[in-house]
Amino acid sequence: MVKVSVIGATGYAGAELLSILHRHPQATLAHITSESHTGKKISELYPHLRGLCDMTLESLSDIVNIGKDSDFIFIALPHGHAMDAGLKLDALPVRIIDLGADYRFADTAVYEEWYKVPHIHKDADRVYGLAEIYRAQIRDAKIIGNAGCFTTASILALAPLVKHHLIDAGSIIVDAASGVSGAGRGLKLGNHFPELYDNFKAYNVAHHRHTPEIEQALEDLGGEKTVINFTPHLVPMSRGILATCYAKLNENVGADMIDAAFQKMYGSEKFIRLLGRDAYPETKFVRGSNYCDLGWHIDDRTRRVIILSAIDNLVKGAAGQAVQNFNIAAGFHESVALDVVPIYP
Repeated sequence: MVKVSVIGATGYAGAELLSILHRHPQATLAHITSESHTGKKISELYPHLRGLCDMTLESLSDIVNIGKDSDFIFIALPHGHAMDAGLKLDALPVRIIDLGADYRFADTAVYEEWYKVPHIHKDADRVYGLAEIYRAQIRDAKIIGNAGCFTTASILALAPLVKHHLIDAGSIIVDAASGVSGAGRGLKLGNHFPELYDNFKAYNVAHHRHTPEIEQALEDLGGEKTVINFTPHLVPMSRGILATCYAKLNENVGADMIDAAFQKMYGSEKFIRLLGRDAYPETKFVRGSNYCDLGWHIDDRTRRVIILSAIDNLVKGAAGQAVQNFNIAAGFHESVALDVVPIYP
């Protein structure tokens, strides 16, 4: 059994992580933490975990001893906190999977520019945690910077076309809509039921922090500078992301080449379901699962390709992806604890 701990277990992503780890036959929970609920049982805060996970929440102040007692630590904290924990654990053999943004960027200057926080662990041995693209690097990584939710949906949608140079990398536009759980469990006026219900809105236009994360991965795949327009939207549902990605086709690129690129890159991937050309992925059909459903359309009139990508933001966009990365790093089959049927209806 591999001993794992969850730092920040009381957020939505942390609770989802506990649910997935509960059914993992080769992982055992050693410690779970919360600064705001130290001393309470997690099942007091999340009654759906009653009888499944009744562990008592500890304080992060004992992070070094938690690290000594763990093989892997999942950190499900807001940005700016994981790097402090990572620095304190640097000399220990424990491996870290950060669900936040602190270890997602190869260039910490980009992180500092977009997140407005000084990076205190610049020399950390880290890799980007998007399993389908960085699987080989994840296997031996000390720190895995779990990919973000909007970024997972968007990068997976665009990766085959960028990798095979089928689209103009300077023409990419991403419109993505997320359920409100992506904003976290904290109370905010914009997420208050009367504000959210029967509403649909954009936010952080041209300034969302997932923008450079998407650009970083696409540049890495395509080998050329990539600048995108990314606009996030909030929809009145609890979970799910639908990303609609647009790009100009390069000269002489046809529909069959687009089909072939997706098939070549993802044809054998467990958690990417290729619905094919002219298909319409829906969040309903991936809810509660680690799947990413992809469909694409060719607009001959504008010479653009439109890719639709649907994921569950708390699973493939957070906790499920973290466990997928854990499975790779620990040497387990990638689908352990994740091979579940989406919840429907």
